[in-house]
Amino acid sequence: MNTVAPVLGVDVGGTNTDAVIMVGDEVIAAAKRATTPDVGDGLIAVARAVLDAAKLSPSSLASVMIGTTQFINAFVQRRDLTQVAAVRVALPKSDGIPPMVGWPQDLIDVVGRHGYLVGGGSFYDGREYANLDTEALEQAARDIKAKGVRAIAVTSGFAPVRPDIEQRAAEAILSVHPEADITLSHEVGGLGLIDRENAALINSSLRQLSRKVVTSLQGALGQLGVHAPIFLSQNDGTLVSTGYATQFPIVTCSAGPTNSIRGAAFLTGLRDAIVMDIGGTTTDLGFLVKGFPRETATAHLIGGVRTNFRMPDVLSIALGGGTRVRGSADNISLGPDSVGYELTRRGLIFGGTDLTTTDIAVRAGHVSLGDASRVRSIDQGLVDATLDRIHLQIEDSIDQMKTSSQPVPVILVGGGHILLSRTLRGTSKVHRPQHADVANAVGAAISMVSGRVDRMFDFAAGREKALGQAKEEARSAAIAAGAEPDSVEIVELTELPMTHMRTSAVQVKVRAVGKLRVGAL
Repeated sequence: MNTVAPVLGVDVGGTNTDAVIMVGDEVIAAAKRATTPDVGDGLIAVARAVLDAAKLSPSSLASVMIGTTQFINAFVQRRDLTQVAAVRVALPKSDGIPPMVGWPQDLIDVVGRHGYLVGGGSFYDGREYANLDTEALEQAARDIKAKGVRAIAVTSGFAPVRPDIEQRAAEAILSVHPEADITLSHEVGGLGLIDRENAALINSSLRQLSRKVVTSLQGALGQLGVHAPIFLSQNDGTLVSTGYATQFPIVTCSAGPTNSIRGAAFLTGLRDAIVMDIGGTTTDLGFLVKGFPRETATAHLIGGVRTNFRMPDVLSIALGGGTRVRGSADNISLGPDSVGYELTRRGLIFGGTDLTTTDIAVRAGHVSLGDASRVRSIDQGLVDATLDRIHLQIEDSIDQMKTSSQPVPVILVGGGHILLSRTLRGTSKVHRPQHADVANAVGAAISMVSGRVDRMFDFAAGREKALGQAKEEARSAAIAAGAEPDSVEIVELTELPMTHMRTSAVQVKVRAVGKLRVGAL
């Protein structure tokens, strides 16, 4: 990242679009505007506001970093998805569970159920157990083409070890269906075949939308006169080019929570803590480890589909500033429903008729907001009971995220942090940094560039030699992605021996990160 010229960081959420302008390590302006149906309109509004506040011209920006939840929201809501075909190169093995088994029916109704099994594949050590059946691949491609389907996900067993099998399969498909838009599973997922196949299918279904959204963002910035390079945040808190994001939209699916975690780390200087991002509808809790989000080590569900691609370990609970409050002090009901983005219309302090947690916070004197006179008649017992329930839910969630009984620091960000006013059990200190309400945009602005390795290595020739090779591959990948060579460092190294096999093969995961090189595209 340029440490002299200003950069624009933006987070496009489902309700609000936040933006900050940073020069070096200083936030010089911040703004928040409502997200619009066409994300470009909301981006124009918030970018104008923050540039005006900073008294800067659009042409002065060195780069633009954007985080967005548009793609994951579309998948969860089953909208703007394309039909997709699954081609699994695995026969005569891996045919016990067909593609898309276990997918929700409402999702199948949108993306279709087009599955094809063909011959080919390798063992964990890279040895092929069957030759690639190019004739079957070409026949599958003809059928897919006849159905009018362009999006295709190609998966083979242990593809991270033998990516060339998927690459050759894609060549065979393109020879018959040249307009096919193909995702190769080894580019988006880990070793597990089914979870990796699901990740590739999700990615394929989102590619058309990704091109539309990225084009809208680029057009909006062009209208403003911003001609700086544009980058998108991905799930691990680092940056990718717009071209990469349109090819692999799945890597941006959890950019929102990740940016909040990274932004919280920057605003407080803490490298290890629990971050709580309290929004209008939910509270997202993530663990900060060495300045980056802790990643989940297990498979997880995205829109009801099990996947294994890299995601931050985030716990979401139905508690936010718009959460509705019902009942009495003796029998209180807190949510799980929320008025969400309609808070400024439906909340009591704004002239509405719904009692929300924000109304309770105003009644308790935690914040000056709206018309406080409209909540003065709320019973003190109900206020206390609501605050008790809020803090109990938060404390239970902190316990779920912790890996030991030791107290941990907690960082509160997001507009809903006004809900908390007491000491939290299980914490050493609660931090409320300046610019907490736009921590997600700060996280986008400070994003770095990463390179990864996640594959099998043979330790027979020596562990140190294998790990050295993995680290060098990760560093090279980071530099190729646009990182300054001198700034690249290894921030993650994991070894997973295949103890259930008589082999010296070990799965090695390495992540290298570095500062964005000025002028990198």
